[in-house]
Amino acid sequence: MFLRKGKSAFTLVELVLVIVIIGVLAAVAIPRLSRGSAGAGNAALATNLAMVRNAINLYAAEHNNTFPGPDAQGFVDKLTKFSDRTGTTVTTRDDSHPYGPYLLAIPPCPVGENANKDTANKVLISTTSPPTPDPSSGEGWVYNATTGEFLPNTDAKDDAGKLYKTY
Repeated sequence: MFLRKGKSAFTLVELVLVIVIIGVLAAVAIPRLSRGSAGAGNAALATNLAMVRNAINLYAAEHNNTFPGPDAQGFVDKLTKFSDRTGTTVTTRDDSHPYGPYLLAIPPCPVGENANKDTANKVLISTTSPPTPDPSSGEGWVYNATTGEFLPNTDAKDDAGKLYKTY
């Protein structure tokens, strides 16, 4: 604007104008950034679900259509260790345990109430079909060993209002 003789400085009007512009930019950018991180969680969920569900189906195909289980530790062991046709697991492959491992580890559930907890990669066993989430239990996933259904252990919804357990 106007410079006084011998001094170069911003006027109050210029400073206020810059602050207003920064505020408008922040108001536009922050919601977009938060939607981006939610979208990343949704994509990670879809990827993790596909990976584990494929492992479950491959296990069943190689084990007389029996799903891994029946409890949480059995589920993890049968997907992350070597096994024989009956599902007995060992840590190293040998001639009698030629199957697996199907996963290196159970991935953490990236969404819901338990997403950032140490238990996000733990599995809750459910006997209902579809498995009934119980987020208060602390596990990241819920699984039915009879049907092979594997879901995030949450009743939360994504930004579009779709329940994560319907992914």
